[in-house]
Amino acid sequence: MSPRRRDTEGTAAARAERRAELLATAAEVFAAKGYAATTVRQVADAAGILGGSLYYHFDSKESMVDEILSTFLNEMWAAYDRVLAAGLGARETVEAVIVESFRSIDRHRAAVVVYQNESRHLAAAGERFAYLLESDRRFEEMWMSLLERGVREGAFRPDLDLPLVYRFIRDTVWVAANWYRPGGRLAADDIAKQYLAMVLEGIQA
Repeated sequence: MSPRRRDTEGTAAARAERRAELLATAAEVFAAKGYAATTVRQVADAAGILGGSLYYHFDSKESMVDEILSTFLNEMWAAYDRVLAAGLGARETVEAVIVESFRSIDRHRAAVVVYQNESRHLAAAGERFAYLLESDRRFEEMWMSLLERGVREGAFRPDLDLPLVYRFIRDTVWVAANWYRPGGRLAADDIAKQYLAMVLEGIQA
């Protein structure tokens, strides 16, 4: 490899790393202040750069939140798809999906908060964020299918209202993003195990 090519690749890697750092900072600011209330200047201040310098990496605040949310959702669905393709029983699949959910919170806590607080507003704002509604639809379909299969397999109680069970699981898992902090007393997998012990006791047959 020529020195020029090494320099070019090194510069590209450094630029990508800096871009990821800026997105992480933007996600924290959006989560704390709200997307609509946050200015580009506030993101730049949090990142320790001039406001104009941020436009070297992103053309708008909208581009930043788009990349933050799409990265989080793409990684989450890749993890879910691996679980769903593993051929596990319904109960084991539910366990694995919940573990992956807490791992997503661990990796993308601020993005999860932004998603919870801003997704409906962003999706209503234009076609660019239509994938947020599609993810919501896909998420509900996945969970309802798993719960229905669990009842058929005899793993889950047939007397429970499944849409209510779905909403309970969805809300209690993802609200953890509001209090979870990476590096805290319990790791994401440990929290998932505790959560599963509480939830499955209530819905198992």
